[in-house]
Amino acid sequence: MANYTVIYDDPQRVPIKCWTKGVALETEAEKQLVNVASLPFVYKHVAVMPDVHAGMGATIGSVIPTIGAVIPAAVGVDIGCGMMAQRTSLRKGGLKDLPALRHQIERAVPHGRTDNGGANDRGRWGKIPGYVSVVWQELLPGYEKIVDNHPAIKRANTDVHLGTLGTGNHFIEICLDLKDCVWVMLHSGSRGVGGKIGSYFVKKAKDEMKRWFIDLPDWNLAYFPEGTQLFSDYVFAANWAQKYAQRNRELMMKAVLKVLKKAYGKYELHDEVQCHHNYLSKENHFNKNVWVTRKGAVRARKGEMGIIPGSMGAKSFIVRGQGNRDSFTSCSHGAGRLMSRTAAKNKFTLKDHKAATAGIECRKDSDVIDETPGAYKNIDDVIDAQKDLVEVVHQLRQVLCVKG
Repeated sequence: MANYTVIYDDPQRVPIKCWTKGVALETEAEKQLVNVASLPFVYKHVAVMPDVHAGMGATIGSVIPTIGAVIPAAVGVDIGCGMMAQRTSLRKGGLKDLPALRHQIERAVPHGRTDNGGANDRGRWGKIPGYVSVVWQELLPGYEKIVDNHPAIKRANTDVHLGTLGTGNHFIEICLDLKDCVWVMLHSGSRGVGGKIGSYFVKKAKDEMKRWFIDLPDWNLAYFPEGTQLFSDYVFAANWAQKYAQRNRELMMKAVLKVLKKAYGKYELHDEVQCHHNYLSKENHFNKNVWVTRKGAVRARKGEMGIIPGSMGAKSFIVRGQGNRDSFTSCSHGAGRLMSRTAAKNKFTLKDHKAATAGIECRKDSDVIDETPGAYKNIDDVIDAQKDLVEVVHQLRQVLCVKG
């Protein structure tokens, strides 16, 4: 028996298959799903993950397969955003002085945003470390190709953001699994340059729709037809940003592991897992080569490892994909927001946040109220709704969390 439900199944659009049993599906998200499903180039059906919530044009927590076109806003402006986790041989008993450890991690990895993102922004490098510069040199040829064709993108933070965390729901955590093994887990994407690429091409797509008098249910669903120069340029730029995001996570992980070594001595590394959850990929599904946009979703091919984090103060999961064809071999990318950031700030107090994050070394100030656990869906319900998509391999709980 299928674990999904089908909504709005009619001849005017492809079906919408939802893995949302036991979790909320807001009205605004439903409207966005219908808009996406009505586009003529969407293939087979839209797959909806249990962490689904309204986004920009397309819902976060959805998988959109297309033939002959891509939608830049569906990929989003944090292209390549994703997760990385690393198990170590360190044990719970060896963790000492977590406040000092958080301070050391915060010193090692630029995070947050000040000075309106200017030269004195604490979320960027002042003096770029040598190991970051080496990686930037690897990425530079691709970037130069992008800006040669689209010079406006050049006005973006590039190497100064490489190996940095950012703001919002991005984080670095020290976690324990059920055997009390220490894990490092982090969440970030392509930073300023990815945002610049995403925003630039979203606008270009909208301009193209207006130029060709194409009407859409939502202008944020503007697209590039395959075979056009803008399509090719966007796909190249998105793939480059996805690579930047991956290298960004690897550099941060390297910095955090160095902090752990300095604090606790030598240790071994095991079970590295890394996955995108905002990205574009060319894949074969139902015997067709299609473009798959995972907007807040993780690829979960048979045996493929992924990460589904909870919110601050909630458990997280390392999972193994079951290769479910109906989900286009995908699973959720997290718990998913239950309410907007503004609603969370209006609903929860600092006292609520401190109670929800009791026992975790993390920020407990009013600026992170919008990230408090109550602003997110229950992660156990989210995992339960997708048992046919993934199996849980490790369950983690945070003991330390760094937020931007």
